[in-house]
Amino acid sequence: MLFAGVMGYFAYQLPDISTLSEQARRPSVQLLSADGAAFASFGEVYGETLPVKQMSPHLPRAVIAIEDRRFYDHFGVDLIGLARASVANFREGRVVQGGSTITQQLAKNLFLTSERSLERKIKEVMLALWLERKFSKDEILGIYLNRVYFGAGTYGVDAASRRYFGRSARDLDLYQSAMLAGLLKAPSRYNPSRDKAQADGRARQVLASMVDAGLADSAAAARAAKQGTAIAVGARGGDGARYFADWVLDRAMGYLGHIDRDIIIVTTLEPALQRAAEETLDSALARDGKAAKAGQAALVALDLDGGVRAMVGGRDYGQSQFNRATQAQRQPGSAFKPIVYLAALQAGWEPTDSIEDQPIRIGDWSPANFDGRHHGTVTLADAFAQSSNVATVRLAERVGRSRVIQTARRLGLSGELANHPSLPLGVNEVSLLELTGAYGPFANGGQGVIPYGIREIRDADGLVLFRHNGSGIGPVMSPAEAAAMTDMMVGVISRGTGRAAQLSRPAAGKTGTSQDYRDAWFVGYSSDLITGIWMGNDNAAPMNKVTGGGLPAKAWQAFMERSHQGLPPSPLFAHALMRIQQASVEPSRPALATTGVAPGNRVDGLSGARD
Repeated sequence: MLFAGVMGYFAYQLPDISTLSEQARRPSVQLLSADGAAFASFGEVYGETLPVKQMSPHLPRAVIAIEDRRFYDHFGVDLIGLARASVANFREGRVVQGGSTITQQLAKNLFLTSERSLERKIKEVMLALWLERKFSKDEILGIYLNRVYFGAGTYGVDAASRRYFGRSARDLDLYQSAMLAGLLKAPSRYNPSRDKAQADGRARQVLASMVDAGLADSAAAARAAKQGTAIAVGARGGDGARYFADWVLDRAMGYLGHIDRDIIIVTTLEPALQRAAEETLDSALARDGKAAKAGQAALVALDLDGGVRAMVGGRDYGQSQFNRATQAQRQPGSAFKPIVYLAALQAGWEPTDSIEDQPIRIGDWSPANFDGRHHGTVTLADAFAQSSNVATVRLAERVGRSRVIQTARRLGLSGELANHPSLPLGVNEVSLLELTGAYGPFANGGQGVIPYGIREIRDADGLVLFRHNGSGIGPVMSPAEAAAMTDMMVGVISRGTGRAAQLSRPAAGKTGTSQDYRDAWFVGYSSDLITGIWMGNDNAAPMNKVTGGGLPAKAWQAFMERSHQGLPPSPLFAHALMRIQQASVEPSRPALATTGVAPGNRVDGLSGARD
């Protein structure tokens, strides 16, 4: 009578089992790369809800073998298994086996807290009995597998399968099923994206249990263990992709205002380029960073319309989530000079026009060239290729600093631009993303670029909430001006300060170094890709004489060569335009030469400059 009363009391306090399908959770955000593969998620990520019979047949067997071998034989509580676990734990003097069945685990996960008390254990047992009475064994196993946590923010086998292996839970092979089943004991410890060796060891334990339980053939298990499995690129995640993911999520919040449902964000990220970006910077800093006293680096790679194809915001996302590609404001040095020269072209100057590279004083300030020398009268093209500070300051004074600022604004630079004589030397701070985007019109023929990372946002039902419509700033320079600027930046790489960036295909770009070697940049482009690289230190400590033409240019060259593998060389926009012009001009009126200097106007003796 007393026992019945106690059971009645606990039964009265049990939750309503009819609410099983109504469990509340936070909305999730899943990010897909340009090829449709998931590479990051935020919130609680759930996949498709699958009945057991629609899952890979290996998966339920693996889970039963390692978690609850007598699942189909007990009534929700396995007295035999409980006794076996008690004996094993007593012999070892510690807990080495658990006695809870899958049904009990489901009851605990659905309705109860993690507190350890007799009352909670009694409720767990009673809920397990209730579940066994209400649902079939396959239904219980299905609910469990669709709800249980598998690590990395994923709930349910389908979300975990897509996260770790890039495929549906319908398509898991034997080894992948064993690896997922092994996660249930300790999702963080056995997370294959964090510690593949640990996950492999656990998967082999599950395979052995499957063979021992008669749920897998020993030969098939041996083949599976030998073959192993690859982890999806998105699951390995390189830390660099997390910088991009954070930036994209922030943009999505700006577009939607509030996320109140599960959403999927289709991004512009190219996994192969992202890997190349991360590995290029890792290699450069590992090889030369210590000697160069360069502690950090960032990289942005854009399509010609501004779509972000790769982004690395720092050396180690785990140590610092500060995104040096989007959040850091640093002095670009001479990487700002294309804006000055564009302003001059738009004011009527030509690359073949002359400018004095002679000392100049403006008030109490006087600029100096990097090499400490002056070269007399030079063409704009040569002054640009050799990154002459003095000639550039003279040019800005002739053109007007206010015009330079207006040009910078049209190209997308939004930060403070102080109207000081040193403006043309890149003393005002910019972000790597904005500066790289500002080079976009040079590469694409004059169309302004707003860097973007989101192609589409949709909810779990496929309803499109946002779609990038391709609209940008519009024309910010004429095609002829873009061609002339590109031609001058070709000269930087072919004969100027950026020779270390030479590619096996046409390319253009500009070096940049701030005062005391605190920042070093290279920003440039091919006919397919615009890439900017910054190197420096978070505390603005000087590097060991690192210039934009050194480490950044070398890293840029390595990344661009790798990124263009398999692509045929194609001419830059400028050179394609020049061929059209040359075919139509009169013989007595030579078109702009591809060296950046008109025939007969070449000024020699500038090869010693660096930047």
